[in-house]
Amino acid sequence: MTEVQDRLPAEGDNSLASIRAMIPRSCFERSNKHGYFYSARDIVIYVALLAAIAVVDQWWLLVPLELLAGLVVSGLFVLGHDAAHGALFESKKLNSRFARLLFLPSYHIYEAWVFGHNRVHHGFTTRQGMDFVWHPVTPEEYAEMSSLAKLRHKLEWSWLGSGAYYLREVWWNKMVRFDPPAKHAEAIKFDNRLIASWGVVSIGGAVALGWFMDGTVLAAIVMPIKLFVVPFLLFIGSIGWTVYVHHVSPDMKWWTSKEWNRRAAQTESTTILRVPWFLNFFYHNIFVHVPHHVDMRIPFYRLPEAADAITDALGDTVMDKKLQVSDYFATTKACKLYDFDAGEWLTYKEGQKAVSPA
Repeated sequence: MTEVQDRLPAEGDNSLASIRAMIPRSCFERSNKHGYFYSARDIVIYVALLAAIAVVDQWWLLVPLELLAGLVVSGLFVLGHDAAHGALFESKKLNSRFARLLFLPSYHIYEAWVFGHNRVHHGFTTRQGMDFVWHPVTPEEYAEMSSLAKLRHKLEWSWLGSGAYYLREVWWNKMVRFDPPAKHAEAIKFDNRLIASWGVVSIGGAVALGWFMDGTVLAAIVMPIKLFVVPFLLFIGSIGWTVYVHHVSPDMKWWTSKEWNRRAAQTESTTILRVPWFLNFFYHNIFVHVPHHVDMRIPFYRLPEAADAITDALGDTVMDKKLQVSDYFATTKACKLYDFDAGEWLTYKEGQKAVSPA
């Protein structure tokens, strides 16, 4: 028998645990050395970019620096996301401390993220009425929307709107304005205050720096926009797009509560996207998403090995392909509404026919 065959589950075993058993034990080994290295590397790059942005005024230099800053904020966020799952360092204390630190540039609230992302999104991936991340609306729900709500939906589900969706639905509604259950309220309020304090320090410090360097009100206004607002908005755009391509595709199913099961949701409702090395430099294997959903404890640097084991065992059940921009445009055109009874995505035109058949 091959190593993969040795790890295959017993016939009829459809549990998520059976999929986890296919993954080599080495994939669950975490290293503090790796955690410190990647955290330090990205923080150093981030600080260097901020220093460069602070002194540069020429647009042709500023634009690429801002784009790089947005990517590095994304990288820091992905590392924080790993730490929030307890996968970046060997100890719970180190993971929680570094997650809070690494989330600062993206202004994400650690405990609110843990509740919404770890417990809800991972606990109920693509389950109707539970998973809030890119949860589709039905043709009937869309038909009942106001004109303004329909306009917003058309923007957020367009090729240009993934960042707007993430900003409103995930960052604003599920973190900033989130009203937590009593059990988690104090911890979330603490981290809310931490991010608010960071906002005051970062924006206030940038205002002071702009005034100190140029002595004008305009410089005091522009400096925080250059240093923190623009990289944040670029991060929002990039992470919104990233989450979209992970969980929306014409071939990717959402499930009713009756149909949903954990194994199918975690192996069939996300994907493995092969990306160029320079993109992965910033995104830390986040596009290797199936093994991450199978088990959140796998460190990002072990995900490719885990992905190979899963795809070897499950074959075409797993969506494993090269990331192509053309696929993204095709998906945003095809996936607008969802028919949960038929288990298929619809365009607006198809949705209209479903509600008002000729």
